[in-house]
Amino acid sequence: MKAIKMEEVQQHLDEFANEPVYIHLETTNGAYAKHFDSNAHNVGAYIRNAQIQYERGKIVESDGTYRVGLKTDGWVYAEGLTDYELNEDGQLLLAGHDQVGRLMVALQISRKPFQM
Repeated sequence: MKAIKMEEVQQHLDEFANEPVYIHLETTNGAYAKHFDSNAHNVGAYIRNAQIQYERGKIVESDGTYRVGLKTDGWVYAEGLTDYELNEDGQLLLAGHDQVGRLMVALQISRKPFQM
């Protein structure tokens, strides 16, 4: 993965618009929270291979990281993104890593279901 370049990510988001796509959306502070603070509360969300069709995708900068929103009948969004790649399968992979490289958020878009 490489650091997000807004113009490149926006172009990829536009390429997926107005067609059925599969998304993977995940947020977590994982075991990191409990490992460093026994009073911490673990949180996370996970959705994989949900099929949506968005009319517009938008990336914006937000406090040194990025937020990507996908406009459907409502909104799907991920905040805290830092890195991306378009892989060999044509899937757009976006991720947010903390200062030591741990995954905190992921948003992935694909024309085919993600492998389980």
